[in-house]
Amino acid sequence: MPHDSMEFCARWQTLSLAEQFGNIGSEISRAIKWKDRDLGIYDRTIDRAFDLIDLTITDPRWKHRLKEITRFRELLGDAMFGGMQYQTSFEALERYSTQFVMMKK
Repeated sequence: MPHDSMEFCARWQTLSLAEQFGNIGSEISRAIKWKDRDLGIYDRTIDRAFDLIDLTITDPRWKHRLKEITRFRELLGDAMFGGMQYQTSFEALERYSTQFVMMKK
C-alpha cells in the first residue's frame, strides 16, 4: 500500500476515525500473527501501523483527539519494545482498536 502517495492520503482523510483505527488495528493484528514467524513481514506491518497513525495525526478533523491518537502511537512504540515503560502489549492495542470497528458496525 503506497501510504506516501497523495491519492492514498486523500482517501485516508475520507474515512471516519473508527475506520482509520480499524485499519490500524488490522496492521497490529498482522504484527501479532507474524511476530514469531517472519520478522520481515512483522517489521513491515509495524511500519504500516505507524504510517497510518501518522496519517491520522495529520487529519485536521481529529485535532481535538490528538492526545488520544499520539498516546496510541506512543503505546505502539512501547509494545514494540516489549512494553518496557507502560507494559503495553500488541494484544491490548488490538483490543482497543477493535472497539472502533464495533462502533463502525
